[in-house]
Order: sequence, then structure tokens, then C-alpha cells
Amino acid sequence: MLQARWETAAIWDAARRQRLLWNEIPSALHARIEAAPFFLLATSDASGRCDCSFKGGGPGIVRMLGSRRFAFPDFDGNGAFMSLGNLLQNPQVGCLFIDFNDGARLRVNGRATLLAGDEAGHLFPGRKRAVLVDVEEVIPNCAQHIPRLIPASQEISA
Repeated sequence: MLQARWETAAIWDAARRQRLLWNEIPSALHARIEAAPFFLLATSDASGRCDCSFKGGGPGIVRMLGSRRFAFPDFDGNGAFMSLGNLLQNPQVGCLFIDFNDGARLRVNGRATLLAGDEAGHLFPGRKRAVLVDVEEVIPNCAQHIPRLIPASQEISA
């Protein structure tokens, strides 16, 4: 509806949709995702109330398990379990990976499953909980509006 309203429908032809809406994460991007030190996770509860949270832990926070599946550990935080609680009510999740060095970003939408105990520990030793994401849609985005990090050696002092 909005594409028609703002006259962008013509640029979203079948070729563009095929190029920009994937159903898997290409293997060429697996190492890059596994090297990401963080990502953003969007969840919503059963009524649709949204929550977005930072998931950090350094490189290795995400483990690729194929082109249509990945996992990440849950770290003890404030004990609210907002993301995990939401995904138990509504398993649909969105993940945003951003590289501030070159502006590359990737949106990944899918269905999440909470793993606990040995299932989580098998993927991430020492972790009590992990999340398994079955990929449904992958959207690469341009780097046009992503700010670049300034190396510490180039920072301006006041």
C-alpha cells in the first residue's frame, strides 16, 4: 500500500525481491556473523508489544549451524528475561547485525526456540540457556546511513 502511495512499487520488481529478500544466510557471510561482537534482537509478546535488546559478548556470540539456522547464548542480566519471556509467547524474532567499520548490515527474521540445560551447554559450554533461530527471511541493507567508527588513534581530544 505504501509502495503504491509513494510510487516505489515499480522498483520492487521480481528481480529486486529475489536479490534483496533471501530465505537463508549465504555461506559467504557465516564467518562475518560469527565474528560479530554483538547484534540487536527484536521480540514481541503475545499481544504484540515490542522489545529490542542488545546482545553482546564479543566475537562468537553467534554460532552458525547452517544457512538456515544459528544460535546464541543467553547471559544472565537483570533477571527480567524480557527477550526470552517474549519468545516463549511469540517465537517470531528479528536480528540486526551491523558492522560499524564498513557499514554492512543484515536483517534476519525467524522463529526462535529456547534451549536450556544440556541442550544449551552443548552449543555454548558453561551456558544455562541459549536461543536457536530458524531463519525465515534475510534482508541485506545498504550501508548508506550507517555511521563509521573512528579509530581511537584518530579521535579528536578536547
